[in-house]
Formats: sequence, C-alpha cells, structure tokens
Amino acid sequence: MIRKAALIASLSAALLAPMVATAPSAAAGKQAVALTLGSVTPDYSTELNTEIKFSGTVSNTTSTPLSGLTIRLRYSPQRFADRASMRAFLAGSTTQQLTPSTTSQLSNQAVAANGSLSWEITRSPVQLSLRQYGVYPVAVEVVQLGYQVIAEQRTVITYAPTTPGQKPQKTKLAVALPVIDQPHRSDDAHFVDDKLVNALGQKGMLTNLAKIAKSAPKSVTWFVEPGLLDDLNQMSSPYTVRTKKNGDQAKPASQEAKLWLDTMRAELARSPVAALPYADPDVAALAHQGLDTQTAKALALGGQKARQLLKRDDIQTALNWPVDGVLDADALDLLSVGHVQGVLLNSANVPTQQPVTYTPDAAATLDTVGGPVTALLTDPELSRTFEFEPGGQGSTTLNKLRFIAETAMIAGEPGQTTPRSVVVAPSRRWNPNPMLVTTLLKTAGKLPWLQLTQLGSIKPGKTQVPRAGLTYTEQNRKDELGPKYLTPIKELAANAALTSQITVNKGDSPFDAAVLRAVSGAWRNSTPAGRGLTKQVQSTVKTTMGQIQITGADRPRTLAGSEGQVPISVRNSGTQTISLFIDVKSNDPDVLAVDFNPKEPLTILKGQSGGVQVPMAAKSSGDATVTVQLRTADGQPYGKASRLTIRTTGYTGIALVIVGAALAVMLAAVVTRILRRRSLKKPARTPQTRESESV
Repeated sequence: MIRKAALIASLSAALLAPMVATAPSAAAGKQAVALTLGSVTPDYSTELNTEIKFSGTVSNTTSTPLSGLTIRLRYSPQRFADRASMRAFLAGSTTQQLTPSTTSQLSNQAVAANGSLSWEITRSPVQLSLRQYGVYPVAVEVVQLGYQVIAEQRTVITYAPTTPGQKPQKTKLAVALPVIDQPHRSDDAHFVDDKLVNALGQKGMLTNLAKIAKSAPKSVTWFVEPGLLDDLNQMSSPYTVRTKKNGDQAKPASQEAKLWLDTMRAELARSPVAALPYADPDVAALAHQGLDTQTAKALALGGQKARQLLKRDDIQTALNWPVDGVLDADALDLLSVGHVQGVLLNSANVPTQQPVTYTPDAAATLDTVGGPVTALLTDPELSRTFEFEPGGQGSTTLNKLRFIAETAMIAGEPGQTTPRSVVVAPSRRWNPNPMLVTTLLKTAGKLPWLQLTQLGSIKPGKTQVPRAGLTYTEQNRKDELGPKYLTPIKELAANAALTSQITVNKGDSPFDAAVLRAVSGAWRNSTPAGRGLTKQVQSTVKTTMGQIQITGADRPRTLAGSEGQVPISVRNSGTQTISLFIDVKSNDPDVLAVDFNPKEPLTILKGQSGGVQVPMAAKSSGDATVTVQLRTADGQPYGKASRLTIRTTGYTGIALVIVGAALAVMLAAVVTRILRRRSLKKPARTPQTRESESV
C-alpha cells in the first residue's frame, strides 16, 4: 500500500509539474495560493560556500484555511547555454527537469483564510552543484500533501566566481530613459484635456520620473519631448481647457507643474539630455504622406524649446528616438537632412544578416542622403526588465535577478575578444516604477562585468556584425498615421503657414506647434483624440484668418466718370502687424477694365485698416463685378476672395455737355448781375448837367 501510494504521488507530481511549468502566470491567477518571491540574497554568488537565501510569502486567497503546504526549491546544475534558453525557461515554454533541493515547512501551520505566511530557504552554490561561471535555473514551488504542486515561481541565479581565468570582460551599458507623453494642447492657448494633473499626482508618470531623476547616475541619457515641457510651462500660469462637452474652463496656475520643471532642471543639469522633435511627430508617416517640411520644423522647434525650458545650451538634437523605435529609409533620410547623426532603434529594425548565438554590439552604421548615421540598437530583453509587464508576475526582485543574469550571460558569451556595447531603453510612453528602475540602475553600477556609459559615447566598431539594413514590415507601415487622418492636416498646415507669411515679423509662427501636435505619433493608437485636437486647431486657424477682411464687400461702389479710382479697404483685427498684396481682377472686362499691379505690399498695423486706390475704366454703362483676393508675398491666396459690385453710367460725354452748359448759363448770369450793379451806381442827370453837356 505504501509503495502504491508513493507511485500515485509520483505520477501525480509528474503530471502536475509540467502543467504548472507550461503557464505559471495563467495558473497562478486561478489558484487559491499565491506565491511571492520577496528576495534572493546576495544578488549573485562569488564563492562556492556563499549562503544564498530565498525568502517570500505564501498567501491564501480563499475564505477557507489551507494546511499541509510545503515550500520546495528545485534547481539544475546545468547552466543555460545561451540567453534564448533562459528566456524559454522563464516563459514556461520548456520542460527542463529540475532537481528537488530542499523543503521548508510553513511552521506546520495552516495558512489562514485570506492570510499569508512567510517562508525562507537557504542553500549555497556547492549544495546546488554550481561549478562554472554562468546563470542557472531555479524554481520555488508550493506543494500540498507532499506531492501536488499548486503554485510555482521560476527565476534564475547567477554564479560569478572570482577565480583567475573566469573573470569576464566588462560590457559597456548605456541606459536611455524617455520623458514623453501625448500632446495636451491644441493651439498654444487651449488645452484639450487636463490629464497632466493626474500625471503630476502622487503616483503619476511625471512624479515617478522625477523620483528616478533624483537618484539616477549621470551616465543615463534622458530623451525629453519638448512639447511636454511646453505644456507644463503653460500650466505654471492660469490656463484654459477647451472641451467639446464643457466648453472653455479656466484653471488656476499649477504649482505642481512649476515644481516639476524646477526639479527636472536641477536633477538633469549634469546628465546628457536629447531633445526629441517637438510633439514627437510620426516622422515615418510625414515622409510617406507628403508632409516632409514638418519634420524640419519639429527638430528646430524641439531644440529651441528644450534649451529654453531646461535652461541649458548643450541639449542634444543630433540624437533621435523615432516613434516605436522603428523607421524606414524615407524617414531616416528626413532626419539626416535635419542634421540627425544618431538614431535609437529597436534591434529588430536592423537585424543581423544571419542569426547569431551571441549578443552583437549595439552600434551599426546606416547610409542616408545626408551621410552616415549611427544606429544605436536596444536590447529587448534587458529593456523589458525596466518595466513590469501587464498581467505578468514581475516584481522588483524577479526583474533584478533577470537583469543580473542577462548582463552576466552577455559578458560571458564565448568568442568575444573585445568589449561590447549594450543599450537599454524601456517603452517610450511608460509610467515607470521608481523603485524598480532605481534598483536596476544602482545594481548596474555595482556589477563587476558592467561599465555604465553615456549613449552618445557608443560608436560603431571597426568590425561590425553584417546587418540586413533597415527592415520595415507591412505591420510597421499599418501602424503609422494614415492618409485618411493626415489629409485634413495638409490643408490645416497650408493655412497655418499663410498666417505666418503675412506677418511683418516672419519669425512669429503661431500655429507651427499646433500643427505638430496634430501629427504626433501619440495618435497612432488614439486617432479620435487626434482628430478632436485637429478640429480645434482648424477652428482657431479659421478664426485667425477671418480677422483679416476686405471691408464693404456688401455694398456697391460707384465709378465717377469713364475713368477713375475706386478705394478698397482691408481691416486687420488681429494681434500682429501684417503685410500683404491686394489682387483685383475684373469679372466683366467688356464693361469694366482694371489695371492694378502693385509693386509694394500693403502694411496694416494691428487693429487698424488700410487700403489702396484701384484704377478702373468703364467701357459701357451698367454694373460690373471685380474679384478681390488677398495674397502673400509669394502670390499665395490668403482666405477667400470677395466680389465687389462697381456701378458705371456709360454717359460720360453728355454729362460733360450738361455740366458745360450749366457753367455757361451761370457765367451769363454773373455778367448780367455785374452790369446791372454798375448801372445802379451812376448819378441821376439834372437840368444843369444837361446844359453843361450841350455847351
């Protein structure tokens, strides 16, 4: 009976273990017991007799006490051959056999309903049969009734002896951290949401980034999106949120936004900072949809805003991190023409020509129309350790052990005679866990096989692994902002440019930033929000263009005589002095001829009106119309054209005869009056006067 029971237990364990190993995360979510690996100390072992302590908790998620539970450690004395095999083990996609090492009774107590108990297991490398430098698999299991595995947590331990001949070369490690978010304003004066308030909250993304910045080593390179800094700077003063549902809402100045900017200025003062193009535009989509000029504007404005708001002149703009870390040759050409010399890319974007069993160097050279560009390729597995995967079983302890193991394996890969570079870059839009990121950065600075370095210091070596060039998949193309989204923005960009071209101070481009916000890569997965922002900008641009108007278009003008000048006036209700040309064309050349070709533009002060005298000549009587179009200096139409009615009589000769006759009659009347007055002034003739005259 005993042998039969043992056989049943053995078969049950054999059947249950693979089930748990295949999908530990999914199984854990359905089970009554939750197993937590709280710590493994030390981080890695250097001596055979070093004590390795595993500790954690077992939690009962049911309303019934659980008893008969045991914690068991399983291990393998066979180190992983490569990083891929380690990845497969941790993902539960391998049935690698592990040897039971030791067990720990849970104090012989039942785990109370909805309660938990602590556990601890201590072993040494020699007890686990570790003999060589490398990374080894281990698993902690919760066993019920001595055979049924009801929870499992897989992890790895690193053994790095200090004996001569086993010390690996140091790997250069560069860490890039993003400070990126979606745009929160439409035009410069209006926010489309108030989400930054939450980001500045106690557990918000921006607050977490500031915590990391306070302790991060100065070798970390920060990629900052200047549009985010610009939004926060605007929030530091009273601001307005405009939504379709609630209209305009006035908001008080945010002290949190001001404090965050002050904190980041201070903490990043001695760290390398790279400015992304303003609003993080979808450069690949711009290249493919005929909006090339926006990239250059974004690069220039991004550098300007970052230098201004971080109060530093050494902000890097030659180093770029495109949306999703992926681009094609067209997008790369746009960046290179904008003086970008290095791009941070996912390694899958520039794969090796042939599969390799080791980790290739992070730097590669790409050819562009602007000259060679350095591609800095991120390591996906290392980068993922800086984040907790959604729905996964990650923890600071597990991620740290994984990070240590990955870097140790890279350093110890066979056939490497020269130091290599590795780049870590988490997801561009993330809400980091400050404890996790800070722990990993501190750990990286202590590992003897790593050397923290700045991203900008990584250069392609003389001998590079042959790579296949930029690999841009059909899915990458589908992920871009498409033509349906960008077509309205082309018209918006054209109109926005016109408002700048007519200003006297050509440096003022009030809608450049607004257009860039509309083409942000943030809208790839949120096109409705992007369209809402675009509509707000379109409305503001339309209103701005409407502030420049031809006055009196609703009443007819009269041409006095066969030839003359008709005044046409323009009102500038905007906030800047403008300079433009007025184009006037006759719509009825048989009735009215217009000869107007100004050489100099018309300048109108803000809040003022200005006008021109347009020469016209009537060829016959009747009403005629002219089209008046405002134009920029390069001849582009500004706003819609206006039609004016010009009234002509066609009786100019008769009118002159009538006027002449009237003048003659008036002249005769004047002469008659003068003669009459003279006759009245002569004295009357007396008898004496007549006698004198006769003598």
